[in-house]
Amino acid sequence: MINGTVVDLSRIQFAATALYHFLFVPLTLGLSFLLAAMETVYVTTGRSIYKDMAQFWGKLLMINFALGVATGLTMEFQFGTNWSFYSSFVGDIFGAPLAIEGLMAFFMESTFIGLMVFGWERLSKGQHLAVTWLVALGSNLSALWILVANGFMQDPVGAAFDPVTMRMQLTSFPKLIFSPDVQSKFVHTSIAGYVTAAIFVTGVSAFYMLRRRHMALAKRSFRMAALFGVLATMGVITLGDALGFVAASVQPTKLAAMEGLWKAEAAPMPFNLIAFPDQAKHENRFEVQLPDLLSLLVTHSLTGRVRGIDALEGQAERKIENGIPAVQALEALSRDPKDAAALAQFDAHRSDLGYGFLVQRYAPDLSKVTPAQVSEAARDSIPPVAAVFWSFRLMVAFGLLMLAFFGLAALYTLRNSVQEQTWLLKAALWMIPVPFLADEAGWLVAELGRQPWTVFGVLPTWMSASTHSVTYMAFSLIGFIALYSIFIVIEMYLMVRAIRVGPSEHGDPGVHPAQPRPVLVGRPVPAAAHGTRLED
Repeated sequence: MINGTVVDLSRIQFAATALYHFLFVPLTLGLSFLLAAMETVYVTTGRSIYKDMAQFWGKLLMINFALGVATGLTMEFQFGTNWSFYSSFVGDIFGAPLAIEGLMAFFMESTFIGLMVFGWERLSKGQHLAVTWLVALGSNLSALWILVANGFMQDPVGAAFDPVTMRMQLTSFPKLIFSPDVQSKFVHTSIAGYVTAAIFVTGVSAFYMLRRRHMALAKRSFRMAALFGVLATMGVITLGDALGFVAASVQPTKLAAMEGLWKAEAAPMPFNLIAFPDQAKHENRFEVQLPDLLSLLVTHSLTGRVRGIDALEGQAERKIENGIPAVQALEALSRDPKDAAALAQFDAHRSDLGYGFLVQRYAPDLSKVTPAQVSEAARDSIPPVAAVFWSFRLMVAFGLLMLAFFGLAALYTLRNSVQEQTWLLKAALWMIPVPFLADEAGWLVAELGRQPWTVFGVLPTWMSASTHSVTYMAFSLIGFIALYSIFIVIEMYLMVRAIRVGPSEHGDPGVHPAQPRPVLVGRPVPAAAHGTRLED
């Protein structure tokens, strides 16, 4: 049996690398589309300021893209190094979308992003615009395949377990790609990237407007990002609702944890706005509720009900009891693949095989499993409620805050008075970290909410890790955190440096319009003599 500490360290290492990597991904997804929109305006109007915008934000995209690739490379290697049993168990399904994603990222994306950066003077306007749109499309398609792989972990459709090979086998590629979880999550994640980029562009543009630098570029960038952000934020909230609807049927334990729901109440059910879940006692120590809202949000009706954690644990106990014969049959088939009786027994109980694996953590010999061990395994089937509950609320709160910000930003930029709203420009600077925090909180909801499974209902996390030593895992974890922290510092340094230098513009001098210089004895006084800024 795998050491529990090794499993925990493997989880922490993968979580750390994924959270670091996910700081770069949303900005790339959104900024690539904003660039394409800016360049489209340039090509259709011929105004050079929009070319300056595309080139400047393209420079920041390149910094983020390069660091994103560097942090993403090691993630896929971890499947083979730290999660070898998982890789063997689901490699036939999981490997296909990851391979396609690699082709997208390292061939399509990287090739076109090179043409985009170096092709301004070598390609025609139309050709370069097509390349920029292909970069945007490639980055989002790359995300699609990652989310296909992740979607299988959340809802394993299009595959079946083969008791002869002891592996999951792909049965339907279309079902794998078009599962409701994959499609809703892909759109939700992509649009979250658009929100992230919109906040980033408005924040940097506000920085320039506060200093009266690059005013033409900053005002236009702010306007495009604000309008883009309003639409994107409404979209991400709408798709978040769709994900909750999917979770109600696919991952009821995640939904119950998100809502801090221990016991189902009569419909219409109230929504826990604030609560402090106590997993040991199966209760919330304190609650602030909104009447009827949970039924409306999750079931879109006043008569719908959501199962509570107590009922789900009872269901898990029954699934464990049904899954134990499937695991016992599998052990017999490993000794004799032609054992007809074992194969018949497996087929009768295969739907709950994963729950049989779940109890093996406490009862390696399933012929001696006790009711107490079954109950303990059933309690394990519930994710960490407090962490999922509060991560979900932080994500929603950040989303509503961004919607309010974009509403004000769009209002003032359409009035052409945003440059006069110092309070809003300062707020835009403080908003820059918000979408990144929302993205990280959303990732925690998705991944912590799936526990205790690597593949929901099929493969428990405790079985999935490699058999490394604790010392190896601790050393590896420290190394990854140190390396990725260096990457973050490099990203911040390069971004801040590029922003301070600013764009090279054709139509904007880069400073507030100069005041007329005083004249003495027929000669103009040098600008430095009366304090005009010359940093550009």
